[in-house]
Amino acid sequence: MTVPPSPARPPDGPPSRQPPEPDRRRALLRALRSGVLGCGLVCGGVLLADRLFPPDLGRYQARSTLVLDRDGGTLRGFLSPDGAWRLEAGVEDVAPLYLDLLRGYEDRRFDRHPGIDPLALLRAVGQAWRHGRVISGGSTLTMQVARLLEPRPRTLSAKLIEMLRALQLEAHYSKAEILGFYLTLAPFGGNLEGVRAASLAYFGREPAQLTPAQAALLVALPQSPTARRPDLHPEAARRARTQVLQRLHAAGRLDARTLAEADAEPLPLARQPLPRIAPHLAERLAGASPPGSTLRTTIDPALQRLAEQVAATARQRLEPEAEVAALVLEIRSRAVLAYVGGSVSGPAGQVDMVRALRSPGSTLKPLLYALAFEGLPLHPETRIEDRPIAFGAYRPGNFGGGFRGSLTVRSALQQSLNVPAVGLLARLGPAQVAGRLRAAGMQLALPGGPGAEAGLSLALGGVGVRLEHLAGAYAALADGGVARPLRLLADSPVATGTRLVDPRAAWSVVDILRGTPPPDGRSPDPDRPLAYKTGTSYGFRDAWAAGFTPDHVLVVWVGRPDGTPRPGAVGRDEAAPILFRLADLLPRGRGFPPPPMGVLPTGAPLPEPLRHFELDPLRAVVATPPAAAPLAVAFPPDGAEVDLAAGSGQPEALPLEAMGGRPPFRWLVNDLPLPGGEEGEGARFWQPDGPGFARITVIDSAGQQARSTVRLR
Repeated sequence: MTVPPSPARPPDGPPSRQPPEPDRRRALLRALRSGVLGCGLVCGGVLLADRLFPPDLGRYQARSTLVLDRDGGTLRGFLSPDGAWRLEAGVEDVAPLYLDLLRGYEDRRFDRHPGIDPLALLRAVGQAWRHGRVISGGSTLTMQVARLLEPRPRTLSAKLIEMLRALQLEAHYSKAEILGFYLTLAPFGGNLEGVRAASLAYFGREPAQLTPAQAALLVALPQSPTARRPDLHPEAARRARTQVLQRLHAAGRLDARTLAEADAEPLPLARQPLPRIAPHLAERLAGASPPGSTLRTTIDPALQRLAEQVAATARQRLEPEAEVAALVLEIRSRAVLAYVGGSVSGPAGQVDMVRALRSPGSTLKPLLYALAFEGLPLHPETRIEDRPIAFGAYRPGNFGGGFRGSLTVRSALQQSLNVPAVGLLARLGPAQVAGRLRAAGMQLALPGGPGAEAGLSLALGGVGVRLEHLAGAYAALADGGVARPLRLLADSPVATGTRLVDPRAAWSVVDILRGTPPPDGRSPDPDRPLAYKTGTSYGFRDAWAAGFTPDHVLVVWVGRPDGTPRPGAVGRDEAAPILFRLADLLPRGRGFPPPPMGVLPTGAPLPEPLRHFELDPLRAVVATPPAAAPLAVAFPPDGAEVDLAAGSGQPEALPLEAMGGRPPFRWLVNDLPLPGGEEGEGARFWQPDGPGFARITVIDSAGQQARSTVRLR
């Protein structure tokens, strides 16, 4: 009988009890689900913590407001809300050498680690174990940024928080952004924070221009900013700088020659004041922007510094209360290249005269003539009359007295005669002219306040305007009649234009002003053509010069910010020389453009309607004149003592000025009328024959009289 073989058994041990295949698969799936769930909970916790506790950028955002020139240089910074010079700086604002030294000294693996450098931490632990004290902290630049953003006491728990924050920062921001945080927040002694503030205060230069020695010092300072301040502890600063240089030399980042030259470079032993260039513009922009803004302007830094020097030199020749303001802009882009609002000394210097409302005198006449060329049968060679004429109750006269008779429109504008200008305004209508100027961006403050109607005094500057708006209007004339807003910020676009006048009218005015004689002591420069117009406001309160080259517009104002008179101060003598000195700073360029289509060639005979323009007061559009203020002698005031001797010892001409009343005026001295007849403006000159007492009388057209008795010495 055959016995069946028994089942195979393992040679040793009991029989296998492995679970069936389906049970093993379920166990693996449960383990996998548990692992995924655990990872999900961890990741969710991390994400929730990141959402609940995002990086706090409050200190970085509470930085100083910074105003830059068009090249990125500092015009002016302002203290942060907590009183620090915390000027924003990015990697593009500093010298590559400084960044190389910073990485090499502080964090060689910055570009590779995720915020924490395990090798640096192990090295720090090993050094502390061997030496029994902390030799290096193992902090990365990202960890230092975490500490700068949220300062804490130096404890182990604070270190752990910094490590977590560093990982979080690396997850949210690029390496360049993290470096920007460090470059803005790193301490450099006192209230200096950030490499830009330190570079300007210690070296007087932007961080993009640092030498190796300067860069090494700024790398060393944040480790111990108080103990290493070069202005307080120069030897400690020198040792720290040398340590940085030697370490980088040992790492092969500096050659021996550069090391020796940098180590011998003198240290800065005092803090320098931070830049204060174009202060009125900086105040203006900072006041209109959120705190901590960085504002890049259109200012040309070299031209701005030179313009401020020109204004300061001119101011030295004026009385202490007088100021100089100026604006230079590029016609094509309307970018403001130089902005001088006045000086910054004394109460008067705090007023930004670029934005102050002032009477423009005769500088509005070119705009009036341009509108007349467009709207009336007028040509530069048209004959016009300068003679006594009344427009209602208004009888204008000329600044220097007398009348010129028949002359061309070109000569009338170049000589700034008043009767032709008022006659053209009367024909156009003051309200229409004021409306056209407003549409082109010029704010007009009319006598009588809001709602008042423009009158014929508009032709002679009887209105308040801002220097910047006058510059914009002149830019329109130079740009074919198209007005655009001025640009102060580099990122603001060139605005769409508004037509002020047609191209032919604008060109005609430019062509006339090109022939205005230069001020005394200057000769025309064919390589730098300049068309310009001067103006003097009523009572000698404002002296103006406004003009343009083919590429730039320049406007200059001289006067007292409080508006007090400066007898005898006229635009041609005070503002025009400054205008020409500013024009000398501009590059020599092309000439003025040729005339547009439709302009009659020079010398061509005029059609009959253009040969003569008749000033017809019966057709004038005249606003009702306001009630006259009481008449008074403004200068010289009653009881004054006046020195008459000039440098030559001969008596100088004495300006006489009336205020109030209704023109025209008649002047008498010691009851004898002055020669020259009636004057349309409230100012003229009298030539005394020697010292003594004089009784000065002025009579207006309504019969009012005012007197002043003065002593002449």
